[in-house]
Amino acid sequence: MSATHSAVSPELVEAVRVRLARTGVEPSAAQVAVALRAEKSVYGDAEILAVARALCADLIGAGPLEPLLTRPDVTDVLVNGPREVWIDDGSGLRRTSVTFADDGAVRRLAQRLAAAAGRRLDDASPYVDARLAGGVRLHAVLPPIASGGTCVSLRLPPRRTFTLKDLVTAGTITPTAIPILTAMVTARLAFLVTGGTGTGKTTLLSALLSLADPGDRLLLVEDSAELRPLHPHVIRLETRPANLEGAGGVGLRDLVRQALRMRPDRLVVGEVRGSEVVDLLAALNTGHEGGCGTLHANTAADVPPRLEALGCAAGLSREAVHSQLAAALDAVIHLTRGRPDGRRRIAEICLLSRTSAGFVESIPALTFDAKGHTQTGPGYAALTRRTGDEPASEIRQHIAMNPTETMR
Repeated sequence: MSATHSAVSPELVEAVRVRLARTGVEPSAAQVAVALRAEKSVYGDAEILAVARALCADLIGAGPLEPLLTRPDVTDVLVNGPREVWIDDGSGLRRTSVTFADDGAVRRLAQRLAAAAGRRLDDASPYVDARLAGGVRLHAVLPPIASGGTCVSLRLPPRRTFTLKDLVTAGTITPTAIPILTAMVTARLAFLVTGGTGTGKTTLLSALLSLADPGDRLLLVEDSAELRPLHPHVIRLETRPANLEGAGGVGLRDLVRQALRMRPDRLVVGEVRGSEVVDLLAALNTGHEGGCGTLHANTAADVPPRLEALGCAAGLSREAVHSQLAAALDAVIHLTRGRPDGRRRIAEICLLSRTSAGFVESIPALTFDAKGHTQTGPGYAALTRRTGDEPASEIRQHIAMNPTETMR
C-alpha cells in the first residue's frame, strides 16, 4: 500500500463509509472525495484526491489487493488470513508484503466481492465461487470452515493472447513443436490440452485457436470467459450458477447442447470436468471436426482413465466411453510446471489410439524435456500421417539447423 493509504486511519475509513451509506449515494471517487472533505476539511485538494483513490480501493475495489491485481504478470492472488497474501506471477507462488488489519477486514472484502457478483457469503453460506466483472474468478471461505482465517482466491484472466512464438520466448514450447501444433489445428484434429492447475492450459489453447481458419465459427463454452483467441468469429457461452433458491443455474452440459444448435465450425469446452464430456464426445463423433478443450490430468497417460471416470459418472458404460473416445479425439498436448522455478512447458504430445482390447490409451508422439531436447515416440508416425508430411519435414529441418536441440 502507498504511504498515503497507510496514513489513513481505520476510523476515518469507517466514518467515510458510514457517511456514504447514510446519504445513499454511489461510492464513486467524486463522492468519496466529498465525504472525505466533510470529515477532514484540513486536507488539500491534491491530498484529498490521493486519499480518495485509496479509499475507493477499500470501499468499492479490492482494498490492499488492488495494486496486485493491476500487475500485468500476476495470474493468481491468494489470501490466507490477514497476514498472508501470495501471488503467482509466472515464476511460482511468492509471498508479498501486503497485509490486512485483521480477519474482519478480509471478511468484509470477501463479502463485498461476493455481493458484487450477486452471491451470498455469510455464516449460513460460508463459501462462494463466483465470477467478478472483467472475468476475475473469486473463491472465498469463511471461518470456522477456514480455521486459519478468511481465505480468498482470485484467478485473473489473461491480459493478452500469446502467440506460439511468444510461448517459445517464454520457454513454454520449443521451436520444434510449432510445426506439429500448427498442423494439428490446420488439419482439424480434435485434441485436449491437459495438465495440472496453473500449467498454462488456457494460454496455450488460446494461442492454438488463434491459428484456426478465419472463416471458422468458434463456439467457446466456459465457466468464465478466459479463452481469448485472436480470431474474427468467436461466440462465447458462459455458465450461470443457481440463485439462493437453487433455481436458474445453467451448466456446461446445457451450453454444449446449445452450442451444437448454433452452427459451430469448432466446438471448444474451456474445461472438461463433468457430465458435459458425454455431449462433447457425441458432438465430435457427428461431424464437428477440430473440437478441443482443456482437462485436468497429472500425465497424458492419465487422460483416457480420467475421461472414462467422467463418462461413467455421467451414465455411460466403460466400453461406450472408450468407443466414443476412440472416434472423437485424436491427440493430447500435456503441460507441466517445473520445480522449483515454476516454468510452464509442454512435456509431450500424444496420440490417442485404441488397443486390441478396445480401450483407448495415450501413445507418446513427441516428448520435450526441460533442456529443450525433442524425442520422437511410437505415436509420431501415426500423428504425422494425420497432419501431413510437411510438419515432420519442418521438424527434421529445424533440428538440422539447431544442433543444440536433439531429436532422439
